Formats: sequence, C-alpha cells, structure tokens
Amino acid sequence: MAAPETPLAASDHDQPRADRPPHAPADHPAVPRGKVGVVLANLGTPDATDYWSMRRYLSEFLSDKRVVDYPDWKWQPLLQLIILSRRPFKSGEAYRGIWNTERDESPLLTITREQTRKVAEGLGERHGDRVVVDFCMRYGNPSIDSVLRRLQAEGCERILFFPLYPQYASPTTATANDQAFRSLMKFKWQPSLRTVPAYFEHPAYLDALANSVCEAYEAAETPPEVLVASYHGVPKRYLLEGDPYHCQCQKTTRLLRERLGWDEPSIQTAFQSKFGPEEWVGPATVEHVAELARQGKKHIAVVSPAFSADCVETLEEIEEEIRAAFLAAGGETFTYVPCLNDRDDHIAALLSVIENELGGWI
Repeated sequence: MAAPETPLAASDHDQPRADRPPHAPADHPAVPRGKVGVVLANLGTPDATDYWSMRRYLSEFLSDKRVVDYPDWKWQPLLQLIILSRRPFKSGEAYRGIWNTERDESPLLTITREQTRKVAEGLGERHGDRVVVDFCMRYGNPSIDSVLRRLQAEGCERILFFPLYPQYASPTTATANDQAFRSLMKFKWQPSLRTVPAYFEHPAYLDALANSVCEAYEAAETPPEVLVASYHGVPKRYLLEGDPYHCQCQKTTRLLRERLGWDEPSIQTAFQSKFGPEEWVGPATVEHVAELARQGKKHIAVVSPAFSADCVETLEEIEEEIRAAFLAAGGETFTYVPCLNDRDDHIAALLSVIENELGGWI
C-alpha cells in the first residue's frame, strides 16, 4: 500500500488534529477534527460453553430472520421447545473441544481481537489517533450496539463498518449490516456509517490466500493431490432468490486456482455446515471428501476461504468431522490449511480494503 502523501510526524500522533472549519471566516479558531471509527465485525461467540450460555447464543443466532427465514409461528415453537432443548449440549461439547482455556473464550474471539490490534497499529502508523479501531460480534459479545456507542462516545463522527466475510451473503454480511443500522435507529445523533462490500476479488486477499495454501503444501509430509475449498453452505433457495454468495464462492475458487497456476482438477469447491431439511448448495464437503477417498485420492487438503478467522466450523467441523469422514473412507493424509487469521499478509489486505473505503474521510 502506498504511504500517505504527507506522513504524520511523531508529535502529530500525540495531539488531536485541529483545523479551521470549511467556509468559516479566516479568523475562526481551529477546532478538533472529529474522529473516524473502524469496526471489524464477525459472526459471534457464546460467552461460555455451559448449557445456558450456549442456549442464549443459539437462540439469538437461530432467531435471526436472515439465518432462518421461516414464519415465527412455525419456527419459534420448534426452535425453543425442541431444538434448543438439545442442541446446546452438542454445541457446547464442540466448543469445549476448541475453547481457549487460557483466556476462557472462543478462538474466534481471540483471533478477532488480535486482528483488530494489528489493524489498529497499521492505521495508527498512517493516521495517528484520528482513527479508532474496535471489533464486535453479530451474536453475543461485544455487541454491535455497544461498540457503535463506545466509538461515538470517543468522538467518532464517521464509522466504517467492516463485516469480515470475503464473500457477500444474506445470513452473514447482510445481517451484520442490518444490526448496525438497527442500532443507529436508537441514536439521537447518528454518526455517518459506511459498510464494506465483499472483498474476495481483492488482489491482496487472493495473495494472502494463495500464500497460505503454498505454505501448507510445503509443510505437508505428503503433497496433497486435491485441494478442497470448503465454504459455509446456504439453502439452494437463497441462490435462486438472488443471493450472490454461491457465485462468489465459485469465483473465489477460480481466482485462487489462477493465482496458484494450477489446473482445474487440482482444486474443487464444496460446502459445509448444512442445517435443516431444505436442499442446500453442494456438494457437501463431508460427503465430497469421502468420495474423493473412494476415487483413490488418498492425500487431500482443505481450505476455508469464506472464514476470516478459525472458529468452530473449521477447528471442530473440518479438523474433526470432515477429517474423520475422509479417513474412514480410505483416505490417508488430511491437511487443513488454517484461516488467514492474523497473518501479516492478511492484515495488509484488510488495511488495503479499509484505506480504500475510507476515501474522502481521511
């Protein structure tokens, strides 16, 4: 990324910048500039792994109309009386298997905090204390509402809201944006708010993704024969109703393949985490890796380009359930390519996206 044309001196970092307001008389005193907030938003996390913590989290998540859009009269009795009487036990067990016990929090929370710290450092080097960086979760804590209010209290008159999903989807990007604007409905004095669009085509993101794959292949004892790009699935109906997610996932795989210089059979697309009775986009990752093993592909790798940080869907579902399905079908070596997390090239990509979206504000 190009450096600012006029870098801030070290002393400029210590004091808020002040300027004469536009169109003010020449003798008008300088006034402090309003700050700009940057919010990194991720999906969410339970506060703990016990039954009630999991139930609160799952109830908020599965009550979101962007996630499950069935009518309340049909869905809520099923959710509250049947699903949430059992699912918190299973989900809690999954989270306990990956829980960051040292910090008593989910890996997603740990990683998102570290991503935020590094992004804040990068923006601080360019813009001093003019930019305030924070993070939030669509479900659970820290909530979107609490973070937007905290940034406004710190003097942020403009806020860039960045859902950390490379591909746009209604149940991820759209619901995060919905909640941000829903929060602003309660503000007496609203800050200006911008949202960041899908960034799966950004060259720096693709470079970071390709680098992560190359590093995993170089470290593997046996070179994988196939790379499976596993994306979180959505009901097929969403695709037919105009959600671009499925198409953007397919394009991500193609762009990654082109970045790597591979032929088409070397990387394949699949979708994981099916929930409910509807037909979902496919093929299903857990079934696809087993079929690869039966076809004689004994060494594979799996990467998750739709996740910006490792979470229960990658650390538990891919590393355990999907790995087990492949090995049970006759596979021999299974390489998981970690999410981009707080890799330096990933942080550089996020900073590049942010700088572009801050155009005219900084």
